This record gives sequence, C-alpha cells and structure tokens, in this order.
Amino acid sequence: MNDHIYKVIEIVGSSPLSTDDAIHQAIAKAGKTLHHLDWFEVVETRGHIVDAKVAHFQVTLKIGFRLN
Repeated sequence: MNDHIYKVIEIVGSSPLSTDDAIHQAIAKAGKTLHHLDWFEVVETRGHIVDAKVAHFQVTLKIGFRLN
C-alpha cells in the first residue's frame, strides 16, 4: 500500500484580469519548480486599488504536493 505524504506551501498569485487568472498563473509558476502538485486551496482573496478601480487581484493559495 502506498502512503501519500504531502508537503503544503503557501503562495500568492496576482493578476490584473481576475482571481481565476491569478490562481492559474500561481499554479503554473509553482509547477515549474515543484513536482507532483495534487491540490490547492484558496485561503484569501484581496486586491490592489488605484484611482478607485481594481488594479490587481491577489489570491493566497495553499498548494499540496506529494513527497516521494
């Protein structure tokens, strides 16, 4: 039986377009250096405002990946 052991990290994705884009960009970037990404959890959503308009969406993610 294989035991699945996970490491969890926290990262923040940012995008001027949307929270979804911020999530996709953060996971894509993490996937360049981490292997066996299995799941993510959005733990916080916030943004940056400039001149009464949303300039950037920021999303804090927990990402779990399997340890071999």
